[in-house]
Amino acid sequence: MRRTLTLILFVGFASIFVLGNGSPALAQSKKASEKAEAKEGDKKDSDESDVAEPSVTHGTVTIDGKDVAYTATAGKMVMKDDGGEEKAHVFYVAYSIDDADPSKRPVTYCFNGGPGSSSVWLHLGMLGPRRVKLNDDAKPIRPPHELIANEFSLLDKTDLVFIDPVSTGFSRPAKGQNKNQFHGYDEDLRSIGKFIHDYTTQFGRWASPKFLLGESYGGLRAAGLSGELQNRYHMYLNGIVLVSAVVDFQTLRAAGNNDIAYTLFLPSFSATAWYHDALPEHLQSQTVEKVVEEAEAFAKGPYMQALLAGDSLPDEQRKLVMARMSELTGLSSDYIDRANLRVNMGQFGKELLRSRRRVIGRFDGRYTGIDSDHVGESAEHDPSASAVFGPFTSAMNQYLRDDLEVNEDRVYEILTSKVHPWDYSEFANRFVDASATLRKAMTDNPYLRVYAACGYYDLATPSFAMEHTRDHLGLPAELRSNFEMGFYHAGHMMYVHEPSLIKLRKDLIKFYDAALGDK
Repeated sequence: MRRTLTLILFVGFASIFVLGNGSPALAQSKKASEKAEAKEGDKKDSDESDVAEPSVTHGTVTIDGKDVAYTATAGKMVMKDDGGEEKAHVFYVAYSIDDADPSKRPVTYCFNGGPGSSSVWLHLGMLGPRRVKLNDDAKPIRPPHELIANEFSLLDKTDLVFIDPVSTGFSRPAKGQNKNQFHGYDEDLRSIGKFIHDYTTQFGRWASPKFLLGESYGGLRAAGLSGELQNRYHMYLNGIVLVSAVVDFQTLRAAGNNDIAYTLFLPSFSATAWYHDALPEHLQSQTVEKVVEEAEAFAKGPYMQALLAGDSLPDEQRKLVMARMSELTGLSSDYIDRANLRVNMGQFGKELLRSRRRVIGRFDGRYTGIDSDHVGESAEHDPSASAVFGPFTSAMNQYLRDDLEVNEDRVYEILTSKVHPWDYSEFANRFVDASATLRKAMTDNPYLRVYAACGYYDLATPSFAMEHTRDHLGLPAELRSNFEMGFYHAGHMMYVHEPSLIKLRKDLIKFYDAALGDK
């Protein structure tokens, strides 16, 4: 089960790397048929209890040397359709600064990805007033967990609203509602967009500057929401923060004839090999930034040209490409030859440290673990996931009940497979991609700014993939500076590495200032 859940969290490779099947007409027919089934809903997954009043608590956290007094509101928002019928009960935790004018304060709507993940990772890892204490050296901690004050929270800059999509956290469909109406790309955008609209309305935040902050699949969600909010509610955003995000799945699916993804993963392979001292000395003696720079130049030059040539690649040129690729990845030329120049993340994670009898993490290549054998093609587990799942789960359950005083008998679904199958039928016969939606939102609203935070050792959503997405948005020259990027010496969850968390806060403060027109 753990391996299955690893595939679900944040990016959800078990489902997102699938092209839509069949013709659009068939896909629409199938979609309608699925929605017609189980009209009365899956009762065991529905929220049959009355929605209690939100729990309101108060606290203080020291940020940037100043005490920040805040109010935390944890509860469920009843989502209704235009006819007044209850559709879902969406759990959220919101933090606001005491004695501040909410119409002037920025508000940031935060969510993780999956599909199937709650917002716990951003909540207790990066943004909230408390965070899980983890080791900076990519080593597991002794269970269960330790919660500490988060002096690097963004709460001094913006109010925060953490959203758990339907079927995650404590969020559930309303009684009698079919859960499938929430579990798909379009369905998810409609429900999260409706929540943001309703929260903005009920808590008087229409006059507030508004931001979205999404991690991993949450990046695709944020890009889609930029269009959903703008088109459905005429709600214009000030900024979007993408943390280790994906917007275009073609940049990640390193398989079949999609050669572009192989090139986009290679710089992250180089960074990870550098971290583990697996590169030749002339590269090992350089900084990781310099190594990644060389890897990117090779990836978009000789390597991409070689993959495009396919079987027509001359033998001498093939040998040169294999030799350089071996230098930059720590893999042998023989292995690269036998892989036909195409090494995916699973293969790299198993092969890089095979002689040391270790496998490397997918979410964070700094982490290493032990498999049951050292002859397979891919790792049987992700050691970076194993190191953080337990601490975050125990911390969230304790924090909800003790600090936020949430009285809820249900299981808090940290991450779940109950959202699958996830409906991508609108992308029939093509890759899932929200980049066109993001481009249109940025051109319609020239004040919308985007910041993408990427970890050098992220082998789930590599940094070069996000660079490719940025460079292929098709933005006019005068808007290209509205899309900024930052790079960090950690992996997918760069905030578990305190030096990266410190840098991330500084970078985001500057980003918010620019998006608000303060500087």
